[in-house]
Formats: sequence, structure tokens, C-alpha cells
Amino acid sequence: MSTTSPADPPRRRKKNNKSKRNTPATSDDDAMSRHNPRGTSTSLESIAIQPRTPKTPLTSHRVNGWTPGDGDATDEVEMSLLGEEERRQAADGLSIEEEQEYLSQGEKRPMSTKDKRALGLLIVLYLIQGFPLGLALGSLPFLLREHLSYSQLAIFSLASYPYSLKLLWSPIVDSLFFPSIGRRKSWIIPMQLIIGTLMFAISLNAEEFMNNPSEHIYSLSAAWTALVTLSATQDIAVDGWALTLLSQENLPYASTCQTIGLNTGYFASFTVFLALNSESFSQRWGIPRLYLGTYMQFCAVMSFAVTIWLLFVKEDKETEGEDLSIKSVYGTMWNICKLKHVQVLCLLHLFAKIGWAASDAATQLKMVEKGLGREDLAIAVLIDFPFQMFAGWVAGRWSRGDKPLRPWMIAFWPRLLLALAATLTVYWFPTPPISIGFFTLLIVQTVLGSFAGTVQFGGISAFHTRIADPVVGGTYMTLLATFTNLGGTWPRYFVLKGVDMFTIATCQIKEQGLTVKAAECVSDHGKAACTELGGECVTERDGYYIVSAICLVLGMVSVIFHMIPTARKLQAVPPAKWRVS
Repeated sequence: MSTTSPADPPRRRKKNNKSKRNTPATSDDDAMSRHNPRGTSTSLESIAIQPRTPKTPLTSHRVNGWTPGDGDATDEVEMSLLGEEERRQAADGLSIEEEQEYLSQGEKRPMSTKDKRALGLLIVLYLIQGFPLGLALGSLPFLLREHLSYSQLAIFSLASYPYSLKLLWSPIVDSLFFPSIGRRKSWIIPMQLIIGTLMFAISLNAEEFMNNPSEHIYSLSAAWTALVTLSATQDIAVDGWALTLLSQENLPYASTCQTIGLNTGYFASFTVFLALNSESFSQRWGIPRLYLGTYMQFCAVMSFAVTIWLLFVKEDKETEGEDLSIKSVYGTMWNICKLKHVQVLCLLHLFAKIGWAASDAATQLKMVEKGLGREDLAIAVLIDFPFQMFAGWVAGRWSRGDKPLRPWMIAFWPRLLLALAATLTVYWFPTPPISIGFFTLLIVQTVLGSFAGTVQFGGISAFHTRIADPVVGGTYMTLLATFTNLGGTWPRYFVLKGVDMFTIATCQIKEQGLTVKAAECVSDHGKAACTELGGECVTERDGYYIVSAICLVLGMVSVIFHMIPTARKLQAVPPAKWRVS
């Protein structure tokens, strides 16, 4: 490995040190987001894919307090029809506003073959990420629920944390590489090889792990934590490569590639796999059942195949002066964190999702426990997907203007009401088989919850884009995205632990007149063990409703007295107050 020379991250520095652009070093997703299945209680809901901060043209008039010639900034305008000098001559005599508008105009050139290939490459690379993430954050919690208690599921839920914490090691990925291989391929190739190897190794004993997960809970958690960490590291490198793979005018398509690739892989591992893995689904349609080991071997082969293909893809060498140093990036992050308004916003993010934390973490697990088929859940998620796309478009239009946090604040109320409705749905869940009318109600709740979540995400993303210092936009956006993701990730462990802690369940053996308090009665495996003893599990108090009530009350109080008042104050803060320097 080689370290690069210091630079001011995440912007690119040219030899003459005059022209500076806002070039993000990495971009969080953070996944799994906005177009992620928020209606499903998977922890991918907390992984949001943040929009990249575009490179900002610097025009010939004063911008944010500096003018051309004031040190390290100079004129830099994107042109498409005329040359730079010709366009400036044509703009002579116009006002500053008219000149800026004129210079920003030009013919929209067709996408080059190089960019089209780059888009295909990015989609495939993001697809590889989606395979392990869809399993770790989507399918496995539902499969493990049949054998584990909620406390044990809480341990497995820790596997989702690395994707929300990748900012901590992203400067290392940006700074260390083999020049002979390429800055990004130096990380992507080994990460994908290790991901494929690890998934193949797990697949050899997948059925044993899934049949007796309680005996292997720590091994399972460690293995999937490693997979998510590797996927997060690959994501950092792919995000950075996207900034140089695509031309300037097509750079916004990078987030589109991330959405398409990541969500396709995620849905294949979650929605499609859950349906094909269901025994009742395979019997109904007369198709072979897809086992976890077989699917993981398929994912491993895909990872190896893409890695071999990547060996023949040439990575353009970075120009001189574009190197980043680890120390400078961490220094920039620290300077951002010292800003008072950033500290308030990050604290707001950490507790913004507490109101529906129980609903996201445990509601659909409870529904499956009460008889909802996994294939029915997969259908609900599949129906929800196009509505998420529409919600993203609505959120984008609604977040325009000087009040981008307005949809974020308004969406608090439907999300809290839907969390309450989900709790009541679990309470009144009918005995299977489920009627078409009740299943339709579940789909409506899923769609509405996802729609509200996507609208809220659009508002907060627009606000991040507005306040991020363009000089350090990539680091700024990634930092804010990290706290946004953590707000949905950290409560999950405590919610699942709380469900077991507040639950009182007993195994009543009627023939012998015994009543035994058994914590394992909260899992399907424990209930089956009680049945084998001639008893019956009776839940005297379900901790899910207590945890859900606590979250709803905390959410309601915080929204009224803290979230909305604080958001209004932050929204009124001038953009200059958010600048690092």
C-alpha cells in the first residue's frame, strides 16, 4: 500500500492551486434508503442513500463573500455550446444575474459511450453490495425469528451497524492504494473476492446454522457483521470511483446507479429469496424450494464473476495533486463537528426516529409470528416498491424553496399515526388464514408508511444539500448521513431486547399440573419445545406493546417539544453559519 500526498479533502486540488471544485470523497447512502422498503421492518430503512453534492460552477461575480482573485478561487464555468472565451464575450453587457443564467445555458449533449459503460459498471458494482445486505438486513431476521428470542435477534441486529459507521474508515479507503492497480480497484477487487469467499464458506453450513441458530448466534452475527463491513468498504470505493468514471454533466446519474443496483440486489435477497425459500410458496406453484446455502453460492459466483470482469476494466489514473491524506480528511471532519449548528442537527438526527423505532424493528416480526406468511410479506414489499419511486419524486418537488425541512416536519405525524396503527394491527391480528381484506389493509399500511418515510427523507436530504459547505461537500454530506443512519440503527438493539425483557410467558403442562416460566416461550422454537413436553405456551404479557407504547410516547413528546421547534430554528439559520471557514 502507498499513502498519497496531503491535500484538502474532499475537493480535488490541481497543480496551480487556483481552481477548486466541490468533489465529494464518498457518499453515504445510505441504503438503502429512500428507495429502500421502509414499509418493511428491516434495518435497511436506516441506511439512506444521500444525494451527492454537485460540483458547483463558480461564476464571475461575488459568491458567499469572495470575488475572483481573492486568493484560491477563480472563474470556472461549465460550457456545452461555445468555448469559454466566446461565451463570456457573448455575455458582455448583461447584468450579473442575466450573465449567470446565460453562461449556465447550452445544448444538452448526448451521453457518450464511455459514460454509458460507466453507468453499467456502477450498477453492477452496487448490485454486488445488495446481495449480502438484503440477506443480513432483510431475510435472515425473518428466518431466524422461528428459532430465536428477540434478545438473540438483538445480537444479530448489530450486524447492520458497520454500514452506518463507514465514515470512520472512509478516509483510509480514499488515501491508501496501489498505484499500479488504481485508487478504487485496489479496494473493490479484494473486497469482492473476500465477500464471495466468505459467502461461499458460510453456504457450506448454512442449513445447519439456520436449523440451530441459537447454538451459533455469535458465529452468525460475527460472519454477517464482517460481510456488511466488507460491503460498506466496497461502497466507499465505488462512490469515489463514480466521481471520476462519469463526466461532469452526467455525474448526477451516479446516485441513480446506486439506487438501481443496490435496491435490485437487496430485493433479490429479500423479497425474491423469501418467496422462493417459502415451502408453502414452492408447493403452491410447483417449483423447487430455494435454500439459503444454494442462494449464497449463487451470490458468491456472481461476486467472483464481476471481480474477474473488473480486472479487464481500466481505471483512469488520477491527475497530479488529486491525492488525499488521511490526516487532512479527519481534520476536516473534526472542524465540521465543532460547528454549533452541526452538533444540534446531529443530536436531532440521533433521536428523530425513536417514535417508530419499535414499529420498524419488531412489527413485521410479530406479524410473521402470528401467522403472516413470508411470501405474503414479500408480495407486500414488492407492491410497495413503485410507490417509493413516486414518493421520491414528490419529496424532491416538495423540498424546493427556502423551507426544505417542511416535508420532514409534517411527515412526523403520519409516521407516528402509522406506527400506532401497526401496533393495533398486531394486537387485532386475525387467526390464519388471512382474508383478502385484511391483507389489503396490510399493503395499504406498508405503502403509506413507506411513502411518509420517503417524503421525510427527501426533506432532510434537501436540507443537507443546502447547508453543506461546498468546499468540503463530500465529507460534510457523509457526516450528516452517518448520524441520520444511526438514528434508525441504534434503537433497534434496545427495542428487541426490551420486547423480551417486558414479556412474561409460561409453559403450562396441564397433565402434570405444572406451570413453568420459560423465556424460550417467546420464540417459535421454545414454543415447539414446550409442546413436546405436553404443555402450551401462554403469553401473559407481550413486551412488544410496552416497548411500542414507550417509543410512541417518547416520539410524540420529542416531536412537539424538541424536534419541530429545533428544526424550525435550524432551517432559519443562514447558510453562511454552516460553513467550515
